[in-house]
Amino acid sequence: MRRLPLRRLVTLAALTALGAATLGSTAACGDDSEGAGGGSGPVTLRLGYFPNITHAPAVVGVEKGIFAEKLGADVKLEPKTFNAGPAAIEAVFSGALDATYIGPNPTVNAFSKSRGEAVRVVSGAASGGVALVVKPGINGPQDLRGKKVATPQLGNTQDVAVRYWLKQQGLTTTKEGGGDVKIVPQENAQTVETFTSGAIDAAWVPEPFVSRLVNAGGKVLVDERDLWPDKKFVITNLLVSTKFLKAHPDVVQKLVDGQVAANEFVNSKPDEAQQAISDAIGKITGKPLDLKLIKQAWPTLEFTNDPIATSLKTGLDHAVEVKLTEPVDLKGLYDLTYLNKALKAAGKPEVTQP
Repeated sequence: MRRLPLRRLVTLAALTALGAATLGSTAACGDDSEGAGGGSGPVTLRLGYFPNITHAPAVVGVEKGIFAEKLGADVKLEPKTFNAGPAAIEAVFSGALDATYIGPNPTVNAFSKSRGEAVRVVSGAASGGVALVVKPGINGPQDLRGKKVATPQLGNTQDVAVRYWLKQQGLTTTKEGGGDVKIVPQENAQTVETFTSGAIDAAWVPEPFVSRLVNAGGKVLVDERDLWPDKKFVITNLLVSTKFLKAHPDVVQKLVDGQVAANEFVNSKPDEAQQAISDAIGKITGKPLDLKLIKQAWPTLEFTNDPIATSLKTGLDHAVEVKLTEPVDLKGLYDLTYLNKALKAAGKPEVTQP
């Protein structure tokens, strides 16, 4: 079974974090107070997330102390930031990470790679925030014929989405960059430069890069929300290591309680949440994310605890149809027991278990 492709370009910071975490995991083998080992000391929960808008519940949950409060004194929270899915998934596989906020493509890849053993989705986090941004002269899909369209990575969630959409419009693409429309996988930060220089004509990307491209003179041709039922599709969910889940179900429950509380904060206090995201990203990367850019991107995102499992399955079906992966049996991927308990306690509607 072939696996969905993963992004291989990881920043030095992510590699450093992964290396340090791996060393910590190795050392913990002889110390039962760390990680999933249990023991007399506090349990350590190593939580991964990306410093960006689509991971807002995680960023806010850490920055505002929401996770720490829900986890309590008996759990030591160790947040670890990553800039790409592959680093976070490899950290989970190596035992250096216990849970992580992650996108749908690496979620499926991790489940497939481990033959359904290593990970479980325990909550959703965010929906939306993705669009096709084009040069002003492009007014419809046929105008893309012969043009270059950037995506974050070959076979990633946005890459699959644009190839499937183009196929629905009668336009062909190839993995090698041929066909009616030439797909050019590249890092999102690079896409802003290539779009401005004219090296590409369009890009199917997540926020905040949609807003950055619009500010650079582009226009939104397709808001991906318009392609999904009720305008909802998963962009971020919360994944846990099955090993940690079995060893510490009580800690996972507290983590999911924190996720629900973080989303409540994000949705009820958007101004405070946006400022917290800008501040947190500044601490992590050395440069705060422009608050105006966050506010511009915010309306395109919905922060929801529902993992919208049907959209993840549909995205996989699309990847199979455009021949970027083989079918994967997703049975057993979701365990929403903890989420529904947290939602019930918060007086919110429960989510249907897929």
